[in-house]
Amino acid sequence: MAMSVDSGQLHESTSFDPYGAHRDDPYSFLADVGDAEPVFYAPLLGAWCVTRREDMVAVLRDDRSFSARDHNPRPAVALPEDVSRMFRTWRGADAVAVGSLDPPEHARIREVLNAGFTPARVRAFEPTIRAIATDLVERVGVLTEFDFISAFAVPYALEVICRRLGVPDEYVDRCRTWSEQRIELMMSQRNADPDRLREYARGLMEFGAFARSLVQERLAAPQDDLISELLHDGKAGRTLTADEVSVQVPTLIFAGHMTCAEALGTILYQQLRSPGGWAEVVDGTIATRDLVEEGLRFDSPLAGMYRTAVRDVVVGDVHLAAGSRLLLLYGAAGRDSRAHACPAGFSPGSGSATHLAFGHGIHFCLGAGFARAELEIAIQAIAARMPGLALAPGLPPHHRPVFPLRALTELRVRQ
Repeated sequence: MAMSVDSGQLHESTSFDPYGAHRDDPYSFLADVGDAEPVFYAPLLGAWCVTRREDMVAVLRDDRSFSARDHNPRPAVALPEDVSRMFRTWRGADAVAVGSLDPPEHARIREVLNAGFTPARVRAFEPTIRAIATDLVERVGVLTEFDFISAFAVPYALEVICRRLGVPDEYVDRCRTWSEQRIELMMSQRNADPDRLREYARGLMEFGAFARSLVQERLAAPQDDLISELLHDGKAGRTLTADEVSVQVPTLIFAGHMTCAEALGTILYQQLRSPGGWAEVVDGTIATRDLVEEGLRFDSPLAGMYRTAVRDVVVGDVHLAAGSRLLLLYGAAGRDSRAHACPAGFSPGSGSATHLAFGHGIHFCLGAGFARAELEIAIQAIAARMPGLALAPGLPPHHRPVFPLRALTELRVRQ
């Protein structure tokens, strides 16, 4: 029998804290609570958490009942008024990225963006990805011990997406800084120095201005990059305006490198700590594609995404009022015992592709094929250059308090 609740009702007994107690391992808590309460309210997040794969898929398929407009996490603390204003307007007045668009506006923007990530486009760009991976792995390959996250995963993922977009080399590091400043504002969980928050907000204003300037350059003088394609070479003659492209650029940079770097960290860590170790990747016992898919299932780089009910709905067995905020826990879907035989075991090749790491429905990650190629190429390059890779001695790595991202603070490895 369904349970009827008001959207403001709190379940204080369900103390899900992905920033603190459950930061490194949210899955044990979610498995326990999900058996009895697959849709529960998390006061710290101000949202109803959905833990079952089938319930998430149902929400993601129902675009008339659920809006993606407010799909990003919100700061848990009040930002200074000037910071809040800059945070709302840094992309431009009333600018909305594709991930926050609902039908029918979503379809037109998405169609043009999709054309930049077709299988043919991905294949054509693979030599560039491979060259970036090879160059970087040669540089870190001379080190006896290093932090895989800062030395390889982040710079690799950032350079790949920036090269695809056409970001000049001298701006790549700044794109990383701007992305980190966005994280600090979007996921603030405690009061911070107002001057520091203003610094972050001004950084985002620079990010938006940079995107608009770069798009204007490509509008006047197209090059062989994604921004030029979106402006000049859209599918069946469909293109985006300069303003529309400018809004999407920061999101493509942010999502395009953050999630890839996080996935690489998880994949490497889980395989290095498995009984077969890295040797099973080097000798081909574990196929690269299988390793990638299992890493995405086992610990999704994006642990969840928010949706808002636009009318009274039933999710699982819970009646929710219009305006209720939901967090679809993609990572928990990967550990759903109804969809996976051994959800808590890391086992490449065991049917991992049913995960929701790339979402589902109309907002399925448009760069999924690109990301898969990027991850596979990186793993192949690492295996070829560093066959003896292993975890460095020391304590297990920890995750950053940036939920719903799943980002390791560091991953010490040695050869």
